[in-house]
Amino acid sequence: MNLEILTPDKKVYEGEVTAVTVPGTSGSFQILKDHAPIISTLEDGPVIVKNSSHEEIFNIKGGVVEVLDNKIIVLAEAIVA
Repeated sequence: MNLEILTPDKKVYEGEVTAVTVPGTSGSFQILKDHAPIISTLEDGPVIVKNSSHEEIFNIKGGVVEVLDNKIIVLAEAIVA
């Protein structure tokens, strides 16, 4: 799967991943290969990115996620340090 994490300022992450966990407004959920198409709003919280070799965490300030054909786009308001 290909993941892009974008803010209004810049592209924060782009690459192949095996799983992504996002902070949905109704609770966190995980996206795996061949996930059904979805668009969801996001709360403040961690986006956990896993690939075959490691895990990265990006703390976002709200946003939206779109999943379609194994491409995930996270549009975050901001990345929090």
